[in-house]
Amino acid sequence: MAEQTARPDIPAGEAYATAAPSTALAARTEGPTPGSGDAAGPRSGSAPGGSSSAPGDAPSAPGEPKPDAAVVRDALGVGIAVGLSGFAFGVTSAGSGLTLLQTCALSLLVFTGASQFALVGAIAAGGNPLAAAAGAFFLGVRNAFYGLRLSQLLALPRFVRPLAAHWVIDETTAVALAQPTRRSARLGFTVTGLTLYVLWNLTTLLGALGAEAIGDTDAWGIDAAGPAVFLALLAPMLRTATERAVAGLAVLLGLGFLPVLPAGVPVLVAAVAAPAVLWLKGRAMGDGVSGDGVSGDGVSGDGPARDGSGRTKKARRKERER
Repeated sequence: MAEQTARPDIPAGEAYATAAPSTALAARTEGPTPGSGDAAGPRSGSAPGGSSSAPGDAPSAPGEPKPDAAVVRDALGVGIAVGLSGFAFGVTSAGSGLTLLQTCALSLLVFTGASQFALVGAIAAGGNPLAAAAGAFFLGVRNAFYGLRLSQLLALPRFVRPLAAHWVIDETTAVALAQPTRRSARLGFTVTGLTLYVLWNLTTLLGALGAEAIGDTDAWGIDAAGPAVFLALLAPMLRTATERAVAGLAVLLGLGFLPVLPAGVPVLVAAVAAPAVLWLKGRAMGDGVSGDGVSGDGVSGDGPARDGSGRTKKARRKERER
């Protein structure tokens, strides 16, 4: 998916965080920017680095290229760990009364684990199928916000976007946003999406076929694989106090509204965390301006910035020109 062209700048953006750890990964203030070594084509024999998942690897600084081997390793780790959760979905779906064909169709066509679990869980509890589908839909709306961010980050050709959109989920978004360059983001997105899609559908089939033999998936701990991966990805990405505040508030909102709102809605409510924290931060910065319109750093709130002697930047520039 890498292009043999010059690298365009990747625009910075503020993505909204949501209640789940996976959605809080999106609360980053700056997107990756291309590095000087971001050349197209595979780099064989690259020195290990840029990933914290293996001992001895030196982490890549923002904007520096990341070895393809490190990107593929991280993407495979996420895809395999989360893909195994398909066993749990296959067993749950079969236990809720869905047929083998219906179970496999959900994984092939819907391919968003949280919405799939919400749907079959509501049906298993005796809920109305339409209400269950509505809850699953609301829970999957967050992927639309992921798509807005990834469309700028990946900048894929138009004919590829409809196919890539099917892979816009929590895991692919987290891996893509964690990369320092556009090329590595594309590689991480592709490897994660392909690995997870194949493994998720395969384990869904096996889980549905062997539902009785597997028994209670909670006893195996398979359902904990996804959250554990998200927590591991989340921690190093919350680098500033603003990002940590957004993530913390999103978790509180999601958990607080979970008992009183339908499935999927608390995640959307938690998206308010990002604009709320940014608004409070803006208010705090505005309060730093004194009553006479001049802040502590000598910047006037009513006119152009002046130095200690009262000269504007324009006046200082004219003096230098003379």
